[in-house]
Amino acid sequence: MTRTRRQRVRTRLAAVLSAAVLAGACSGGEDVDVGGDGGGGDGGGGDGGSTGGTLIAAISAQPDQFDPHKTQAYASFQVLENVYDTLVVPDAEGQFQPSLATGWETSEDGLTWTFTLREGVTFHDGSEFDSADVVYSYNRIIDQELANAFRFASVESVEAPDPRTVVINLTEPSPALLANIGGFKGMSIIPEGAADQFDLATEAVGTGPFTFESSGAGGVTLAAYDGYWGDAPTVDGVEFQYISEPTAALTALRSGDIHWTDNVPPQDVESLQDDDQVEVGVTPSVDYWYLAMNQAREPFDNRDFRRGVAYGIDREAVTEAAKFGAATVNQTAIPQDSFWYHEYAPFEHDPQRAQDLVAGAAASTPQPMGLMVTDEYPETVQAAQIIASNLAEVGIKVNIEQESFNTWLARQADGDFDAFMLGWLGNLDPFGFYHAQHVCEGSSNYQQYCNPKVDDLLTRAASETDREARKALYDQAAELIVDDVSYLYLYNPDVVQAWAPGLEGYEIRADKAINFESVRLPE
Repeated sequence: MTRTRRQRVRTRLAAVLSAAVLAGACSGGEDVDVGGDGGGGDGGGGDGGSTGGTLIAAISAQPDQFDPHKTQAYASFQVLENVYDTLVVPDAEGQFQPSLATGWETSEDGLTWTFTLREGVTFHDGSEFDSADVVYSYNRIIDQELANAFRFASVESVEAPDPRTVVINLTEPSPALLANIGGFKGMSIIPEGAADQFDLATEAVGTGPFTFESSGAGGVTLAAYDGYWGDAPTVDGVEFQYISEPTAALTALRSGDIHWTDNVPPQDVESLQDDDQVEVGVTPSVDYWYLAMNQAREPFDNRDFRRGVAYGIDREAVTEAAKFGAATVNQTAIPQDSFWYHEYAPFEHDPQRAQDLVAGAAASTPQPMGLMVTDEYPETVQAAQIIASNLAEVGIKVNIEQESFNTWLARQADGDFDAFMLGWLGNLDPFGFYHAQHVCEGSSNYQQYCNPKVDDLLTRAASETDREARKALYDQAAELIVDDVSYLYLYNPDVVQAWAPGLEGYEIRADKAINFESVRLPE
């Protein structure tokens, strides 16, 4: 990538991360784009139609399930992005646009948000979309304390005064509300009663541009939805194939067996820029990758031991092994181009200091330390090899435990690990970067970290409406999280995707949203 091009996409990333939050802090009572198109007309399937053909996309991992309210797997959301809709949706610049809601307004005190819903929308089972579906979807997440219940921490109630209106009442202002309900498809709207009518783990019934047709060991098949409320998809369907090996995915793309993949060998990214058999897109992401240690187990409950690990790891070497330059080392979560970035890097690579801390904290540490990774995200395996080598130098033997992603997720949920490495993807607001992962009772706090000072800072930041004051709170929380090694942050990767020459209408995005409805296949 040339410096000019990289600067252009980094400038867009900064817009993504700042505009998303500004959009979430709408002024009281201001009407936002009521009746806007949000990606398609007034219902009835839009203009035009499919130009034919099936887009074949290769992804690296198999979805664990298809219930948007329960899954936390990116592979699932790559599929569900094309099947479900949310009330609002971020555009490529991170600004929230109408989707199932055509507009919204906030009360003067910021405690009441009123959403006007789109007319003429039907679910894939033929039922009509209205406000009862929104209330059901949100209350399902809240009442069952599902994966994204933390996003409703400040929500007092969700009401439907009429079929075209939804009112969200808050206990305190929430500048992240739009990001929380629209930032990704984990907040999808499903039909009222859907959990009793369908097996949502294996089926998907949304309002999006594609219907869920079938899934199996080899992949997932989607078909264009004739009743889609927006512009009709320009392909007849999408076939997702699971190809875990990046070189195999690239070979399939070059040979014409697939049209698109995000599983590109990182060592090939630079050379592919001049490859006329492949189109490559690269842009900074809003993701971060990290290592977490299980603080419910010894010696990982010892802060000095965790800090010893942090000093023992060479982040530059890890990042190079995993991404070959397509990433930026970072000891906090939020990327450098964001308004919310905080420059804080206390852990230089210092093997002697690491050895001293480890020896003092755990003289009789049981060996070895298990490090759980998955070959469905190969960079975790490559990074783990460097981490194991680094830590061997400071007296910690590491066993790399390579699991299928489904097993990885199950072990994470059960607390059955010493340490693991993975990433958080598609974050927009700082609330999404830090809250659920680091508050004491956070729904994604699998590492069992608890610091009351961090809880206080993150709770206050979640309702602070002054942007500068909010950032100061997040900066303080970030420093404590890093110092305590709740997460051992490693790097922010670039988004790297590749597609067949001549494929049109696809846009690579910093939040890694995969939208295929406007794609046209090569002739």
